[in-house]
Amino acid sequence: MGTKHQAETMEHEEHLKLLAKTAGGDEQAFARLYEATSPQLYAICLKMLRRKEWAEDATQDAYVKIWHNAGEYRSGLGTVLTWMVSIARYRSLDMLRFYKVRNEQDIDDSIILQHDDLLDLSSADKKQLHFCIDELEDSQKQAIHLAFYCGLSHQEVTTHMDAPLGSTKSLIRRGLQLLKRCLGI
Repeated sequence: MGTKHQAETMEHEEHLKLLAKTAGGDEQAFARLYEATSPQLYAICLKMLRRKEWAEDATQDAYVKIWHNAGEYRSGLGTVLTWMVSIARYRSLDMLRFYKVRNEQDIDDSIILQHDDLLDLSSADKKQLHFCIDELEDSQKQAIHLAFYCGLSHQEVTTHMDAPLGSTKSLIRRGLQLLKRCLGI
């Protein structure tokens, strides 16, 4: 376990150096960062979007954003790779919403909601989380899935569920309180 942690630390330090150089406009450092991280980002985009061409577009868009925002990374908020993954994930979610709104492909919520594997949890923690989520009312479950798994804003959840904003916020708040109690947090 210690060796894995050491490898992750070394990887993070290397990514951090490359990102800092990228923030300074170093294209070679950005190319090395891309080479080191693109397989992970592409895999996440592909898993979320389920179409190769969309995943390629989302990955490319994510790296454009990473290039332009490299100087905004803050180490206290996670590793460089975690930061980059979140950019790719949000870009993928944006694309899912775009294609859903445009009706260019019938994307149902079951596809959008299947991303708990992106959470950094042990399998036992995931089982407990699923158990606790299953204990929620259907409307709370749906609101929490949309807000936290799909990354929708409260307003977007409200629109999706065709419910008043105050009700949506209450569903999410009460659902999170129940989850915390169930998880012992």
